[in-house]
Amino acid sequence: MTFTRADIPDLTGRVAVVTGANGGLGLETASALGDRGATVVMAVRDQDKAREAEAELRTRTPSADLEVVGLDLGSLASVREAADRILAAHDRVDILVNNAGLMALPERRTADGFEMQLGVNHLGHWALTAHLMPALLAADAARVVSVTSTAHHIGRPLDPRNPHLHGTYSPWKAYGQSKLANYHFALGLQREFERAGVTASSLMAHPGLSHTDLQVRTVREGGGGPTGPFWEWAAARIGMSAADGAMPQLRAATDPHARGGELYGPRYVNTGPPVRLPVLRPGADGAIAILWQVSERETCVPLVVGR
Repeated sequence: MTFTRADIPDLTGRVAVVTGANGGLGLETASALGDRGATVVMAVRDQDKAREAEAELRTRTPSADLEVVGLDLGSLASVREAADRILAAHDRVDILVNNAGLMALPERRTADGFEMQLGVNHLGHWALTAHLMPALLAADAARVVSVTSTAHHIGRPLDPRNPHLHGTYSPWKAYGQSKLANYHFALGLQREFERAGVTASSLMAHPGLSHTDLQVRTVREGGGGPTGPFWEWAAARIGMSAADGAMPQLRAATDPHARGGELYGPRYVNTGPPVRLPVLRPGADGAIAILWQVSERETCVPLVVGR
């Protein structure tokens, strides 16, 4: 079954939170959701870019109901503050798209001392999802969409003794680990929803090779290693537009036929229309259990599903 932006159902009255909504896939996701009537909370670190993005979206869709909330996923204090603001304004959240991310940067640490890519791509989203859980469970059938990558195939499950790769860091190793964490988080969260017997669901999506500022930023900040310039070139020459790259996560977030635990991505691995893909990586049970253990230990934020 094909799925285009025109197939997104009416979202009037729904509340959607999109992280990293100031550019690239996040901006296109926010645009599409707002265009279909959702109240869109743009959770963004860079407030100058957030204001520019909000102005652009209001030009595209003057009737869009947009809110901007400051969110630095590299700071658990900022995540808590952002969640508190969202919860104060909304008693429910119908869609949470955990979209923001970093790719293959040189070794850095978050405000809390986490390896930067794991901290932003996974641990920050773990904490945000946990804090927003009451609002997600208050919705009729909330969806949490975790944005992973084909790079999850090169990732290794977290080593609970060294999740931040002290002494073993490399940019792509860390990126693959963080994207596999996104993948396992989505699967584990769906299991938690099912065990609790709630109507919320967890899905995952990957954008394939999309031409966004992610590759440009990676190279500009000295990341990506020898292959960084190649991937920047490839994204610009053969990658999909940000609007097309956002379609898998939009389908996961809004397709009435989508179900929890499913993965959506481009039909031809890195390009093509959004389709449901097989969920691979056997032996995930142990990795998910370790992910839960490490995430709760590192963030001191338990993820509790229950009414």
